[in-house]
Amino acid sequence: MAVSQEGLAICDGIRMDKQNFMLGIVGFGGMGNWHRELIDSIDGLEVAGIYDIKESRVDYAKEVGVKAYESLEALLSDERIDIVLVSTPNDLHNPIAIKAMKAGKNVVSEKPVTLSSKDLQEMIDASKETGKLFTVHQNRRWDEDFLTMKKIYDENLLGDVYRIESRVHGSRGIPGDWRQEKEHGGGMVLDWGVHLLDQILLMMGDKKLKTIYATETHITNQLVDDGFTAELRFENGTEVLVEVGTSNFINLPRWYMLGVNGTAVIEDWNLKGEIVSAAGKDEADVVPVRTAAGLTKTMAPRREDTIKKQELPVVKSDIRDFYRNVMQVIEKKEEPKVKLPEVMRVMKLMEAIFESAKEHKVVEFE
Repeated sequence: MAVSQEGLAICDGIRMDKQNFMLGIVGFGGMGNWHRELIDSIDGLEVAGIYDIKESRVDYAKEVGVKAYESLEALLSDERIDIVLVSTPNDLHNPIAIKAMKAGKNVVSEKPVTLSSKDLQEMIDASKETGKLFTVHQNRRWDEDFLTMKKIYDENLLGDVYRIESRVHGSRGIPGDWRQEKEHGGGMVLDWGVHLLDQILLMMGDKKLKTIYATETHITNQLVDDGFTAELRFENGTEVLVEVGTSNFINLPRWYMLGVNGTAVIEDWNLKGEIVSAAGKDEADVVPVRTAAGLTKTMAPRREDTIKKQELPVVKSDIRDFYRNVMQVIEKKEEPKVKLPEVMRVMKLMEAIFESAKEHKVVEFE
């Protein structure tokens, strides 16, 4: 073990002291500032400063007491900075991340990591060449609605699951900024789809995704998709519907899962929902329900003694664990929670969705 000029204990390139990791933010818009506020509550991590091309964001940084670098080069040349967060418009993630890694910085990219699998491979290659950590802020892996539904799936609480529906609905269209522009990586597949698809692939584990059929909507925007629906079929027969809409004035449930023994629903991010499953009693005498045009036994409700209702097994999480993991990975104490092969799989899935929607065809995936 040696001591550096700064008086820090160094062993095999790993810092042994308790000095904070320093992070520089490139792109200080809404998400960049969200990261700043989050990092303020994380022990061992500190924002060194920001760089943004907008004068208004520079002024805001100064208002909240954060250093504003005069250029990207100035930020990257600051030897104090260990990690660079790239939270610019999506089309700029690739060149900035590569430049940062070549400057000796570890890199966290906002999602989507970039606009194509080709661009992503360039970023992965730069990480290998420089030996610097490169990862993606797939923050909705920590959403408690997702983790709760994943627990229901993993613990087989519904029996074999044959259908999953995952949705997010809004009614305000796409925000009026670069997210409406194709050249900057706008549209809902890249905005919200990247989250929902990542969640589904994590939930399904090592099961291969066989086919995809997708459609896009252009209700409020003709340049990029303002919504999409993707039907995914996995090798075990499970069908998954992923849907994002921005012109929905009545929202459908955030999650809806069907198994051979029961159904689970989560209505919203507040985790309103329940599990309803069979109680093991046969219902020999079904009382038909009367509709306007006749009777039906098939769609008659079950008797209360033949079903059981359960509260959701809510899973709690802490999004700060993302950055805690980043620091541990840099110190070679943990594996990344967001792995690059997982990021590439999601990117290729989004490309397949674009292809399916454009060509109006089923696309074979794995």
